[in-house]
Amino acid sequence: MAEPVVRIPDAKVALSTASVYPESTATAFEIAARLGYDGVEVMVWNDPVSQDIDALRRLSDHHRVPILAVHAPCLLITQRVWSTDPWTKLQRARAAAEKLGASTVVVHPPFRWQRQYARDFVTGIWRMADETDVRFAVENMYPWRYRDREMLAYAPDWDVTKDDYRHFTIDLSHASTARADAMQMVDRMADRLGHVHLADGNGSAKDEHLVPGRGSQPCAELLERLALTGFDGHVVIEVNTRRAMSGAEREADLAEALAFTRLHLASASSASLPPASSSLPPSSSKPSTASSQAPPAAAPPPEPSSTPTGSSAPEGSSGAAMPSSRSSSPKSRAGFRRPKARRR
Repeated sequence: MAEPVVRIPDAKVALSTASVYPESTATAFEIAARLGYDGVEVMVWNDPVSQDIDALRRLSDHHRVPILAVHAPCLLITQRVWSTDPWTKLQRARAAAEKLGASTVVVHPPFRWQRQYARDFVTGIWRMADETDVRFAVENMYPWRYRDREMLAYAPDWDVTKDDYRHFTIDLSHASTARADAMQMVDRMADRLGHVHLADGNGSAKDEHLVPGRGSQPCAELLERLALTGFDGHVVIEVNTRRAMSGAEREADLAEALAFTRLHLASASSASLPPASSSLPPSSSKPSTASSQAPPAAAPPPEPSSTPTGSSAPEGSSGAAMPSSRSSSPKSRAGFRRPKARRR
């Protein structure tokens, strides 16, 4: 009897287009294709290509890299992208996802000063989710901090698990900045976890978005849990590479992040397999070993910025992702299991 083959989880690993900043959206597609990512998540922001559905489709087709998710323009620097009305932004993000074959729209909770939008946000997200097969996955944020002062900038709350949403996005860099326990947050999200932004952090007030394995967040632990629980949403590498000294250095960081992610998704699946048959010759029954950690690489945290990935105080002046792609892919199921729809 042959040894069992390692089962690779259904989760796809995508590159956030914000991860190549200050390079362009088009560059993100090129790198994703060259490194073998399963797709991209498009951050809709000030880059005109990120706002242009036809241009994104051409990039996706040319590089054969599917667009798996669209990140709605929720940042401070994108307040005028796709209208100044927040609901119009989400409607356009949904339309873009449907036309591009993306299964998920990532959305941040409102800023506290967007009072009417914040009051209607939870019920409005449910209403929009009922109108499409695209998942609206609401992302955890963090308090803004300056020295010893803290400001709660998001409403209803930066901790999205305190409210009733159909789907969630967990962002480990945001959890680090919030100084929250990421795994406890994942426990609260339970089977509503539909999307992952994978990045590391060291608990700084800055939204660091380090390469996984370079900080203190449970990146490996989360990936292994996703594999063991049958997560079939998307894992998106959303890291800050703007301090890379060259294109080659940036690409090496993104290759390391991809290898780390696939290693821990696969190692958990391998560990859960039954042992090999005892009828095999002794040399064939030798247990296999797998490295559980990517090589450590200490990188200094990014400086305050108003760019797509990584920031200090007001998020939104920092940012998150950029464009993604590949051929149109069918809408995938929600994370772990399809949850029963509940309303407040």
